[in-house]
Amino acid sequence: MNLSLSVLTACLLLSACSQPLPHNSPAPIPPSSWQSPHALASQAGSRQWWSHFSSTDLDRLITQARTSSYDLAAAVARVQQARASAVIAGAPLMPEVKFGSSANREKLLRGKGYSQLDASDDNKAVAYFDANLSASYEVDFWGGKSAARDSAVQALKASEFDQATVELTLLSSVANSYVQTLAFNEQLRIARLNLANAQSVMHVVQTRYDAGSATAEELAQQKSLVASQQRQLPLVEQQAQEARITLAVLLGQPVQSLVLGNTAFDQLQWPSIGSGLPSELLTRRPDIASAEARLAAAAADIRVARAAMLPGLTLSASLGSGSDRFSDVLRSPFYSLTAGLAAPIFNNGRLSAERDKATAHQQELLQTYRGSIINAFADVEKALNSASGLDQQRHWQDEELKQAQQAFDIAEHRYKAGAEILLTVLETQRTLYQAQDQNVQLRLARLQASIALYKALGGGWQVDIPHL
Repeated sequence: MNLSLSVLTACLLLSACSQPLPHNSPAPIPPSSWQSPHALASQAGSRQWWSHFSSTDLDRLITQARTSSYDLAAAVARVQQARASAVIAGAPLMPEVKFGSSANREKLLRGKGYSQLDASDDNKAVAYFDANLSASYEVDFWGGKSAARDSAVQALKASEFDQATVELTLLSSVANSYVQTLAFNEQLRIARLNLANAQSVMHVVQTRYDAGSATAEELAQQKSLVASQQRQLPLVEQQAQEARITLAVLLGQPVQSLVLGNTAFDQLQWPSIGSGLPSELLTRRPDIASAEARLAAAAADIRVARAAMLPGLTLSASLGSGSDRFSDVLRSPFYSLTAGLAAPIFNNGRLSAERDKATAHQQELLQTYRGSIINAFADVEKALNSASGLDQQRHWQDEELKQAQQAFDIAEHRYKAGAEILLTVLETQRTLYQAQDQNVQLRLARLQASIALYKALGGGWQVDIPHL
């Protein structure tokens, strides 16, 4: 019997170990430098990155989001669940101790009874009391229990990194919605100024028409321009309100309770952000750290699946006592020791399929890990490229706005003096309005590019873990 058991154990060991663990290929090699131009600054590591936009109102909204966001609160709850799961997974590494007691009463309904029911004609009821203390422990020969604990610990780390990712996404969304709201408010202010300006010109045209020096066509053209700019006001107001609603949702409150503050759009400043080296990004992105932790958990799951294919040894001990009278329940103590060996023989391929499933899952997460790194590189490149391109556009757009304003002032002055036709004034009005609107859009895009760069760089988040 011992020889058969030894042969069976050897066969199981050989079958379980016939397929080695897959080798984890290294992460993609980071480039030596970024392709897109970037600023040589050192603010990328700031955990308070939003404070560099020169808005105390943004600081206040960020603080509010961190305490009131339901998405962030849900992420915190998921971390608590993962922490409890890690405790559960680690419990089998220590013996389990139980205490039990029972009271039994059996009564013979008819007949003479049997040996276990020692009833008599005088007393056909038997009472029995017992108490026991037991301990059991499955020896972790193959490391399956410790691997299950390691998997849960890595899942806990991944959950914590996911919380950091949710927070980073939340705060960047709050900043984006805030600057977008201010931009719409600025566009609304410009639209109202241009409407007032167009109405002023229309008043001049109306005066000249009444005096017979302007045609009905000129008056109609100016009225059409005024109507067009009046039409723009509700559209911009609608967009501004939608941006406020979005911001309020991120803060976990109704829009009626939202307080934006008094920061003007042109007061916002974007900082010079240092992107660092591409290789540093691996420790600055919580989503990469989460993918890496999940990959480590998957490797532990393979060890769990492999251990399940091997024999298991369970040790148990119990101390008990019993009596037919409650007062004597502890007077007849006894103990028992048990060692049990169980080995899988036939399960129709279930255990090997579990191992193959765990291996395939690890391969999936390995590719996900690699993809998260490539996507992180791309996020930084896009943000750097956007910031550089927008800086160049704004340089020339500032000149465009300056010339458009000057052209309109000249045309309006000459028209009032009767030395210019209305068509020139109309064209310079449209050009000025478009230049002013474009200036706001480019400034908004530049602010959002800085926010995107902070997010792509991890928002100052750091982790010190060994990479697979």
